[in-house]
Amino acid sequence: MRALPKVVALSTAGLLVATLGGCASSGDADGKTTITWFKLTETADSANATIDEIVADFEQANPDISVKVEERAVDAHKDALRTTLGTSGAPDVFFSWAGPGLGGEFIDAGASLDLEKYYEQYDWSKRFSETTMSTVTQYGGYDGVPYTQRTEAVFYNKDLFAQAGITAAPTSYDELVADAKALKAAGITPIEFGGTVNWHVMRLLDSLLETECGADTYQDLVTEEASWADESCVTDTYTEFATWTSEYLNPGFISINNDESSSLFYSGKAAMAIEGDWFNQVVRDNGMDESTVGIFAFPTGTDRIYGFNENNYISANSKHPDAAAKFLDYLTSDEAQQKFIATFGSRSVNVDVLPEGQSDFDAQWNPIVEAAKGVYMNNDQNLSLAETTEYWRIQNLVATGELDPADAGSEFQKFIDQE
Repeated sequence: MRALPKVVALSTAGLLVATLGGCASSGDADGKTTITWFKLTETADSANATIDEIVADFEQANPDISVKVEERAVDAHKDALRTTLGTSGAPDVFFSWAGPGLGGEFIDAGASLDLEKYYEQYDWSKRFSETTMSTVTQYGGYDGVPYTQRTEAVFYNKDLFAQAGITAAPTSYDELVADAKALKAAGITPIEFGGTVNWHVMRLLDSLLETECGADTYQDLVTEEASWADESCVTDTYTEFATWTSEYLNPGFISINNDESSSLFYSGKAAMAIEGDWFNQVVRDNGMDESTVGIFAFPTGTDRIYGFNENNYISANSKHPDAAAKFLDYLTSDEAQQKFIATFGSRSVNVDVLPEGQSDFDAQWNPIVEAAKGVYMNNDQNLSLAETTEYWRIQNLVATGELDPADAGSEFQKFIDQE
């Protein structure tokens, strides 16, 4: 019996539950079992090429199984899952972020197959760390197979820092603000964001919330143990957020997407970006000299690192769960993961796979991760779908000056109470 941590609001939940008996999209042809995998299109082209190579290797070793990969951008992928899971168009395997507000909505709707027998068959529990396994067992069963452990931090252009007279990365929030002021005074955009994708700007808001409220209150807020209306640090957070969005972000950020804003970083027109370990490869793919790029943890003062986990799930109505499990076993194997981490990030979810021949650029993640004493997760994973949508609405109103930061917390709490 699954013990969900909270009831997740999902407008299509009724559809999903009602149609779980339908046929999956996979089929059989020419004596082969075909499984379909819905996944995210990676930002780095080389990462997408790595997935193609891993899939080809699996198909060569398993000529009786064919893997049909369907890739989409972030928001299109979310929409595809919400409209297909539990219907005849559902994939056999689907990628999702592992937090209660994203992967949890599909598990709550009954769209994920409990994989306990496959964890026993393949001995997967020994392949993944205790922390990573907690994302699988958090709902009372065995939902999903770990895909990535993502760590997010601030990338910065060393040359632009030097032009502004900054000699070292900031180690406190006050130093970060001072650096932003120095960059702006030197005519350099301090940090870039794309506002048409809410989750991009959310990274700044989440990091400021951790900074102003601290680890314990941050967790109390996102788990509804504390009131957003009563904690003064929430007002402090939105006040700082309003300052950043009005003073230090790229002009017109609200009308461009994350890819467009990232180009400002690659071209040396913006000094900082809040991104994850996948961004190293993106920097390389876009021709930026990696020796000019540094990485530091957002200086929240809590010693927690910003990040999240991503898993692959088998649909509850997959016609070929055994083939799907066999594919996920290979995807997380030593052989596949050694190729995977070369372009996907700094670390593998497989505890036996360690990076080999890391560049100095990639190795910058090691002390950041090792120094962390916990993780604060992106709030679109902490919050329900409905709450996330409201969180973003308030975020955008504050960012555009349409809502007083002093009213933001009470506005969000009012929505939570009504929900």
